[in-house]
Amino acid sequence: MISKVILKSGKDQSAKRFHPWIFSGAIKKIKGEVEEGDIVHVYDNQDNFLGAGHYQIGTITVRIITFQDEEIDENFWNKKIEAAYNYRKNLGFTNFFPSLMEGQGGLDTNVFRLINAEGDGMPGLIIDFYNGTAVMQSHSVGFFKSRDAIAKSLKQVLGDKLKAVYDKSKATLPAKAPINPEDGYFMGESHERIVSENGLKFKINWEEGQKTGFFIDQRENRKLLGKYSSGKTVLNMFGYTGGFSVYALQGGAELVHSVDSSKKAIELTNENIELNFGKTDKHASFAVDAFEYLQTIDNKYDVIILDPPAFAKHQDALHNALQGYKKINYSAISQIKKGGILFTFSCSQAVSTDAFRKAVFSAAAMSGRHVRIMHQLTQPADHPVNIYHPEGEYLKGLVLFVE
Repeated sequence: MISKVILKSGKDQSAKRFHPWIFSGAIKKIKGEVEEGDIVHVYDNQDNFLGAGHYQIGTITVRIITFQDEEIDENFWNKKIEAAYNYRKNLGFTNFFPSLMEGQGGLDTNVFRLINAEGDGMPGLIIDFYNGTAVMQSHSVGFFKSRDAIAKSLKQVLGDKLKAVYDKSKATLPAKAPINPEDGYFMGESHERIVSENGLKFKINWEEGQKTGFFIDQRENRKLLGKYSSGKTVLNMFGYTGGFSVYALQGGAELVHSVDSSKKAIELTNENIELNFGKTDKHASFAVDAFEYLQTIDNKYDVIILDPPAFAKHQDALHNALQGYKKINYSAISQIKKGGILFTFSCSQAVSTDAFRKAVFSAAAMSGRHVRIMHQLTQPADHPVNIYHPEGEYLKGLVLFVE
């Protein structure tokens, strides 16, 4: 028997506008016994069906996965996965063959986001595709409990293009959830770790790396950087595995420095540089504290990339996050060469586009330099934003020209 979540009068409007989150304060009562991760049906106070979703203990109590009164079965998941896959097919991400995934021939891009949570009508689920391996991250107990069904649907839809499914949900599930997740393969196994992005090669470590192993969402922004790198000295701050550094070198940079506090990330950066360019004296990397490094860069670089980890993962940390963005952008803007270009980003969902821009504007004003906006950046099309869930637009970026 599926439990019913009844909303208070007047608290049903967001659900009627297809927003997928039901907050605890909107709930009048729950009929039936329910455990975290269960499917529940949501109704308004007049007993009209609004949607079905996963129940979770917390501020967001229900994440709606369908606004239709339908069975959540194998056919349901097949339709969900197929819709997401067909969307990427229209974007051109699925135009490769299984034989090429084993390293035969040259592929332009064989890494992309396949499921983007609310953007694909599956709030709480992320799946990234890495050259035949699907790496899954569940952010809700409901999707963690459904992972076998999801994996089965992935195979049904992708066929021979899918070689393995790796679950990396241990760090993303609610800390107090009544489960004991362990990361690992639960379908197939993969030893192919090299992917191609816009013709460039990257080694991916989904077991130990951040997120699912690579920041796929910066693909188009990395490509843009390459266009501004010719003959320039480039600093890639918070460089992780060197994605921006590789594109800068491909774009003809005279010198690229990669900085990250993680030694493992820097080791992978060096591997990715060598994978694409062999041994080169045009690149150097430093495993040091980014904030300290930013204090010593006066007039060294023509182009600087600031792509820090999320400073604010929730609203309580918002003030400190904005101060952090202001601090690092002030350091970069005040010290970049005359006529320099700054790529600066925030990946914090809790930080709005307006708040991020104000922090950067404050940094620019403090520097006393003339600064112009060249580009306003966001996440790429394989990370779609549900128009009814604007919170899904988490990646914000500005490209600034500093006189």
